[in-house]
Amino acid sequence: MNIPTALTTFRCVAVLAIAVALLWPFGALRGVALVLFVAAALTDWFDGYLARRWRQVTPFGRMLDSIADKMLVAVVLLVLCADGTIEGLNALAAAMILTREIAIAGLREHLAAQSVVVASTLLAKWKTTVQLVAIAVLIGAPLTGLPVIATSVGLAILWVATLMTVVSGVQYAAATRGHFANEA
Repeated sequence: MNIPTALTTFRCVAVLAIAVALLWPFGALRGVALVLFVAAALTDWFDGYLARRWRQVTPFGRMLDSIADKMLVAVVLLVLCADGTIEGLNALAAAMILTREIAIAGLREHLAAQSVVVASTLLAKWKTTVQLVAIAVLIGAPLTGLPVIATSVGLAILWVATLMTVVSGVQYAAATRGHFANEA
């Protein structure tokens, strides 16, 4: 266990703490959820930076980082849908993001069995950043003086993230289609 892997592990554990804080029925813990979410989101950049800088990139760390990213986005999106922050047609954005994340994870797992590594694209990295920003804004919106406007801004950013998510998913599918030529 090195420091980058410990940061990634923190992100995994923080996901449940964020969910509990957002759904806590005995008092407002939204501020705690926001602080935990921002800290967890920052580890997404920081753990990779440290692993590369200190030459501590490991297959386990790469795998855990991918899982932690998906857990952070998926669980918090689901909780924001459950608490009504994301509702109506905006829940479709969350559903599209979750669909792409699961599909690409499955694609990567299938191709890994064939020793094919599907590298992350620059768009996919930016998509994750935009998703994290949208979620942070949505968590923090009720804490602002203008919660309706802040929520609208968060939802607009979420739709931008959704567009980036779909485009990067199509890029992955197009880039890997040649590996399926012999499969029925």
